[in-house]
Amino acid sequence: MARAFLIVMDSVGCGGAPDAADFGDAGANTLGHIAQVCAAGGAEEGRSGPLRLPVLDGLGLGAAIRLASGLAAPGLGATPQGRWGAATEVSRGKDTPSGHWELAGVPVPWDWTLFPDTRPAFPPGLSAAIAAAAGTAGILGDCHASGTRIIEDLGAAHLRSGWPICYTSADSVVQIAAHEGAFGLDRLIALCETLAPRLHAMRVGRVIARPFTGTPGAFRRTANRRDFAMAVPGETLLDVAAGAGRMVHAVGKIGDIFSGRGVGRLWKGADDAALFEHLLALGETAEDGSLTFANFVEFDTLYGHRRDVAGYARALEWFDARAGVLLARLKPGDLAIFTADHGNDPTWKGTEHTRERVPVLCAGTGTGEIGLCAFADVGASVAAHLGLLIPGPGRSFL
Repeated sequence: MARAFLIVMDSVGCGGAPDAADFGDAGANTLGHIAQVCAAGGAEEGRSGPLRLPVLDGLGLGAAIRLASGLAAPGLGATPQGRWGAATEVSRGKDTPSGHWELAGVPVPWDWTLFPDTRPAFPPGLSAAIAAAAGTAGILGDCHASGTRIIEDLGAAHLRSGWPICYTSADSVVQIAAHEGAFGLDRLIALCETLAPRLHAMRVGRVIARPFTGTPGAFRRTANRRDFAMAVPGETLLDVAAGAGRMVHAVGKIGDIFSGRGVGRLWKGADDAALFEHLLALGETAEDGSLTFANFVEFDTLYGHRRDVAGYARALEWFDARAGVLLARLKPGDLAIFTADHGNDPTWKGTEHTRERVPVLCAGTGTGEIGLCAFADVGASVAAHLGLLIPGPGRSFL
């Protein structure tokens, strides 16, 4: 029985979203702009020269960028040997839950609650509720911020006061950072879990626990992040697969994004390298008829938000090499789809996600152009490959 591997390269967009201007992102193109900077010699830290992605480009990456945005990305001009296209999102967000839910067949039917880029960012009642749940006299932050920058700026004050560091972004999210030793990891996770129902009722998509360790000047976030996401408002690819008795493997933060629904086994790791080792093992051991759904987040968290073009390029080239190893482990009849959930153009203004189309690259189903499709078509196609049918607007392109 055929297996399916749905692999999300978090934030690896390819430009061209027809509504990008509505989000202030007209012209953003994560892959295209990285390729241009590399070709111009502007991304030489830890790598050199044009962007080299022979495996993904061989499946149709360069062609997908051209289709999505009209940009001919330097170094990505291979003749596609896979099935390829680009997907357009309809959900009114450029965030992780919106992208993943829609890829799994369920577009978001509402507008998310967003917090203003002001100080304070949160309503007074919410700030007071966070402090009360934490057992502190107040909170730190209460603003839009980069997660790494805010712990640098406020980590020392957090250690002195014991107050949690609370911040948000252009996404519908409340993130709470605290020191694992001084504040306590279990206490931080319990705090976020306690607050999640209140925030979900406000249509805030996620509450994220962001633990860190270290001392002033040397703080670092740990791998013990926990996401508390709203329940998906519909039946997803994972639900349908699990309901049909298929094993569903969730690699990375997929379990958190879908609130554990439809997940048979979770595979976590300290970083993307560890997660890819899990994916490679599943390429050999995943059950017949199973679904493996994986997210690789470091493109987004380590390089996109930090506007680090060279780091993003290094991560892409590393991933491409590992993707080649995975493809060599697939069995006849298996399907692997590489795609993304939104953009995060490291050449763009600010530090936020960017509204973009995403590549759709398929191995195991022959060659040919898919064309422009919908995010939901990805989930419908995976379901069709597994002999399943999911409700919703998606249509299989296989």
